[in-house]
Amino acid sequence: MIGPLDIALIGIVGTMFLALVRALRGPTLYDRILAVNLFGTKTVLIIAVLSYLDGRDWLDIALVYALINFLAVIAVLKLMQNRTLSQAEPRE
Repeated sequence: MIGPLDIALIGIVGTMFLALVRALRGPTLYDRILAVNLFGTKTVLIIAVLSYLDGRDWLDIALVYALINFLAVIAVLKLMQNRTLSQAEPRE
């Protein structure tokens, strides 16, 4: 029998698929970065739901993954900002 948490998992996996499509086909780099961030966030949700279903305490793993995802997205955005600024500066 399918319960509400199973339906939630199916919905999360569906949105992860859509985020993966956006990451591969995104018209801009920022759309792709946002899609990868969304994929990471949905992974944290899956870990939390599976933790509840399994009865184990995996929430610390989910929190560490969320922190790594956040820091990685900030680092990539900072790198892209630095590249954009360095390309905009006139060279002598």
